[in-house]
Amino acid sequence: MPNPKRRHSHSRKKKKQTHHKVSIPTLVECKECKKLKPSHMICPFCGYYAGREVIKIEVKEKKGKR
Repeated sequence: MPNPKRRHSHSRKKKKQTHHKVSIPTLVECKECKKLKPSHMICPFCGYYAGREVIKIEVKEKKGKR
């Protein structure tokens, strides 16, 4: 791959980099548990997708004081 013959200025480099930014992922509310989850994915909290249970989520019990 060819390399540039001359150095690019700071402003020219910054103008090119303005389009390389991270976007915030879109979150939607789960219809079952009402928590936010990524769209088109199984809910990580309840395991439902499109109104039916796809995976069973087991809740770990916290160790209490003895």
